[in-house]
Amino acid sequence: MASNKMWYTVALGFLLPFSYAHTDFFTSIGHMTDLINTEKDLVISLKDYIKAEESKLEQIKKWAEKLDKLTDTATKDPEGFLGHPVNAFKLMKRLNTEWGELESLVLKDMSDGFISNMTIQRQFFPNDEDQTGAAKALLRLQDTYNLDTDTLSRGNLPGVKHKSFLTAEDCFELGKIAYTEADYYHTELWMEQALKQLDEGEVSSADKVYILDYLSYAVYQQGDLSKAMMLTKRLLELDPEHQRANGNMKYFEYIMAKEKEANKSSTDAEDQTEKETEVKKKDYLPERRKYEMLCRGEGLKMTPRRQKRLFCRYYDGNRNPRYILGPVKQEDEWDKPRIVRFLDIISDEEIETVKELAKPRLRRATISNPITGALETAHYRISKSAWLSGYESPVVSRINTRIQDLTGLDVSTAEELQVANYGVGGQYEPHFDFARANEPDAFKELGTGNRIATWLFYMSDVSAGGATVFPEVGASVWPKKGTAVFWYNLFPSGEGDYSTRHAACPVLVGNKWVSNKWLHERGQEFRRPCTLSELE
Repeated sequence: MASNKMWYTVALGFLLPFSYAHTDFFTSIGHMTDLINTEKDLVISLKDYIKAEESKLEQIKKWAEKLDKLTDTATKDPEGFLGHPVNAFKLMKRLNTEWGELESLVLKDMSDGFISNMTIQRQFFPNDEDQTGAAKALLRLQDTYNLDTDTLSRGNLPGVKHKSFLTAEDCFELGKIAYTEADYYHTELWMEQALKQLDEGEVSSADKVYILDYLSYAVYQQGDLSKAMMLTKRLLELDPEHQRANGNMKYFEYIMAKEKEANKSSTDAEDQTEKETEVKKKDYLPERRKYEMLCRGEGLKMTPRRQKRLFCRYYDGNRNPRYILGPVKQEDEWDKPRIVRFLDIISDEEIETVKELAKPRLRRATISNPITGALETAHYRISKSAWLSGYESPVVSRINTRIQDLTGLDVSTAEELQVANYGVGGQYEPHFDFARANEPDAFKELGTGNRIATWLFYMSDVSAGGATVFPEVGASVWPKKGTAVFWYNLFPSGEGDYSTRHAACPVLVGNKWVSNKWLHERGQEFRRPCTLSELE
């Protein structure tokens, strides 16, 4: 396109000076015949320009038609559409990268209205951080749910409504993002997937040379020298003059030669290092491994004997007048810690009201720094949240009253109702809701003591993933719209129950809305008195 514009400019530039320099063409047919040839050249260049413009408009038209179909589908079910993590990633990529490329394409040819509108809307577009965040979410889902790269790229995920796939260019982009994070493991996986799709014949702007360049380095960084050499040789077959690849090949050959000459006596030291590394891994991995297994529906299972202790019942809130004639359905999810689920406890209408109140206020969820007490964002909590007070809506007030009636605890000292929506790969890694002994000032500013209990509403179904899991005991509680779960964080003595450490698993497919109420110690002195046994 640029060359065609240059042709057009050069052609006009040729015409104007010639015309100004020779104003007496009509006096010579011979000179006029020269102009015939000039005009012929101009027509040819003009046709090339028109052809280039038509080609450009055809590209824009195809883009518009593709996006028209996509947005029609997406706007009919926004949450379902974005529930597929690939759709969420590609939305970030389109608005942050591809729309900018389209703007460059049409910048000099579209109306001022489009450009001014584009300029205004750009301030609301996702940025590089959003695109990177969505990419990291895909990598997190891949690890947590043991998804192979091809499955994720093809969009073959359970429960998807709008199937989508990653192009070779998308895979290359994911690999590059992993590379910038020095995550060579995922760099290798996604560069290989991009290469595989190109080898299978996918038409793409992704370049095998660039892919192999990243891939060989990522493989080398993980210690596989022979594979790195093989990939570099393949790169050089495509581009024999590639400077970095030639340099790398010489270096790899040098390292390989040194390794062959090296004394094998270092083996014992390496074995010891591996053992120490394995010990360090064992120190860190158990909870992570249990957490991810529980997210997949694997892990510890309750024995039949313990399962017999779990019951379903109608519950009247210990003869609360509001529930004597219309008790609620309650079922035991776990015995120690005791986790109970209330069914049909919040209506669809109430859920929609809460969501509508929360949406304008949703902000990136924060955590309390255990040292400073300050609120800050963290990579292990990926969601947005908002806080709703009882006085601002009768629905919220009614929900607060319901929690008080069914738990028997005073909600006047509780925190406001927190509403949370998890984004692509949204999660909250294992944590405690209560403040530990080394965090005496965690809730000091509230003046209501520690968090004695947690009430959690599920305000949406989740197609895949998104469970609430308790790694210490092996419990998995799965989202079910209209239900709520409740557990005590503290023993009656006020000591923390460390078995309540829990996590919100990444959302694989779907959209997860929850709301929770954290109830505090103050006001519960006569509602939940201390017992003789510290851990009873």
